[in-house]
Amino acid sequence: MSTNSYVAKVSTLRDVKSFVLGFQHLIAMFGATVLVPILTGLNPSVALFSAGVGTLIFHFCTEFKVPVFLGSSFAFIPLIIQVKDMYSGDLAYAQGGIVVAGFIYVLLSFLVKAIGVAKIKKFLPSHVVGPMIIVIGLNLLPTAVNMASSNYLIAIITLGVALATNLLGRGFIKQLSILIGVVTGYIISALFGILDVSGIQNAAYLAIPSFTFPKFTAEAILIIAPVVLAVFMEHVGDITTNGAVVGKNFVEDPGLNRTLLGDGLATMFAGFIGGPANTTYGENTGVLALTKNYNPAILRITAVFAIVLALVGKLGATLSSIPTCVMGGISVMLFSMIAYIGVKNIKDNHVKMNVQNVVVMLAILFIGLAPSYLPSLSIAVPVPGTSVALSGLSLAALVGVILNAIIKVFSKEA
Repeated sequence: MSTNSYVAKVSTLRDVKSFVLGFQHLIAMFGATVLVPILTGLNPSVALFSAGVGTLIFHFCTEFKVPVFLGSSFAFIPLIIQVKDMYSGDLAYAQGGIVVAGFIYVLLSFLVKAIGVAKIKKFLPSHVVGPMIIVIGLNLLPTAVNMASSNYLIAIITLGVALATNLLGRGFIKQLSILIGVVTGYIISALFGILDVSGIQNAAYLAIPSFTFPKFTAEAILIIAPVVLAVFMEHVGDITTNGAVVGKNFVEDPGLNRTLLGDGLATMFAGFIGGPANTTYGENTGVLALTKNYNPAILRITAVFAIVLALVGKLGATLSSIPTCVMGGISVMLFSMIAYIGVKNIKDNHVKMNVQNVVVMLAILFIGLAPSYLPSLSIAVPVPGTSVALSGLSLAALVGVILNAIIKVFSKEA
């Protein structure tokens, strides 16, 4: 075999591998990305289209360095529904709020650039960021368990196959653990007779998503825009988690200001065409951690897949037919991986277990997890001038940052 033929063959195999890995990322993000529009009344195809284009915008803004996929943000769900009810089901006003929220993100990116990452990092040490990451993962776990509850047996089999493939597999097979788990769960679902393929039969081969334009009112903006306080900290946690998985500091290079800019512009684009707000996706960070393949180009392939999926009715219907219990089983593994990364972040950065740090970590964990696990003890702080109340991750992150800063000041004075 000539050298040119060998190089061409290796290149082809690499391309095939990248496409399969990209498709696996699509599987990981698909369920959560379409769940948000399903719950709020937005169009799932538009959500996929805006997620794909938004991801490409993000990669352009971050100099193609960060292996991130942007999907539908869960933080906006209750606010979108609230605005929808306020305007008799007209979601265009919620879109206006999403556009403004994205614009605030863009402004924050310039603020971060002006202040400098070093100063911001002083407010976000590992004993603050680590627990935030744990909260992100553990808060998602009840959703995964609820998804699995439709058929625990199939969910457990799906999870077991994925874990076994990841633990016992070698090379490329190991990297396909999620895809293999989903395919196995899909086949077993068919054998159990719980697979509904009517949507595939009725779907059109090609379909243009139903794009809609936003409408702007002060009331809708005041309800939706303040959620930026929550998703900003979520963004920092996700970017930090992504960097911890990859082994790079994306907060410094390409810079937190660039990742915020990409996220903000992607969210503005989604709002302008009728999609939900975009956010960095923990599911795909979990896939990175499992596959150990961190090439950002693979996530851009996933973005193209999402855009194509939004246009190809049959393909979208096929993925939509994946039973909830199958996605629940896979999600348990992905969300647990995120929580584990938070613990690893604390351990790898050698956080001192002194009284001050432990108090900060416990405060973040309690406030962040109480709404999901101890609702009777959960705390919510109203935002003046709006009907929004901060709770869960957003409140935990703010309390953690402020409490840590106060403790540092008093420690120095002591």
